[in-house]
Amino acid sequence: MTEQEMTVYVLSDSIGETAESVARAAISQFEMNSEFVRVERIPFVHSRERVDEALERVDRSERNLIVYTLVVSEVLEYMEQRCSEEGIPTVDIMGPLMVALRTVLGREPRQEPGIIHRMDERYFRRVAAVEFAVRYDDGREPRGFLKADVVLTGVSRTSKTPVCMYLAHREYRAANYPLAPEVEPARELFLVRNRVIGMTIAADQLRAIRRERIRRLGLNRPSNYDDLHRIHAELRHASSLFRELGCPVIDVSNKAVEETATTVLEILREGEWRGGGRTDG
Repeated sequence: MTEQEMTVYVLSDSIGETAESVARAAISQFEMNSEFVRVERIPFVHSRERVDEALERVDRSERNLIVYTLVVSEVLEYMEQRCSEEGIPTVDIMGPLMVALRTVLGREPRQEPGIIHRMDERYFRRVAAVEFAVRYDDGREPRGFLKADVVLTGVSRTSKTPVCMYLAHREYRAANYPLAPEVEPARELFLVRNRVIGMTIAADQLRAIRRERIRRLGLNRPSNYDDLHRIHAELRHASSLFRELGCPVIDVSNKAVEETATTVLEILREGEWRGGGRTDG
């Protein structure tokens, strides 16, 4: 063994990524060949028994250091006691910061292992849900409906897209499909009918919304898009399809996006909705 060789043991009550990253960052500040400092991660040290198992892996014949991020005080104190008795040096990465936060905030930490990684998992699920909503927006790739938690359908300008994005930020994979009398509905709607929710709206309000849309686009010529007779025909067609699908229907008239999305969530949570459930995985 050369003069510089040693092992840094990374102990964590979760997976140990945080402690390992800090350890490697510190090691990189020393001018030496990285092969002389070995880093060994020992995750899920969440009990006294696991502390004993971890310390059995420490090679007493070489120089070593234990770096840890243990948040349960009983386990931490036991590990410190064992290391003190055996002369193994330790570095507590999270402890000093938690003490400072406790002093400033005036409250006790939860001492719950792995919280940061569960938060990371939620973040990535949310990102995946947003990407899903974008990919399967406005009827694109209806085969994606088979992987959706919910499919919103209705005529144009019934808040389908913004509601899908709202749901995505709550980790639901939401797709939407626009309806028009001239277009045969995608067969996938019938394959996932237990996950479909219809959206309807009062004809006069839909006309006003569409007229505002036309104005913003700078289109002044007459349009079938905001014709009241056409709108009534679209809504009748949508209502007929909703009956055929047997799906719940939400009237979005005079409702904010948040209010509509909350209604969707209530439907989804009622007994995981008619056996449809979440499509996790």
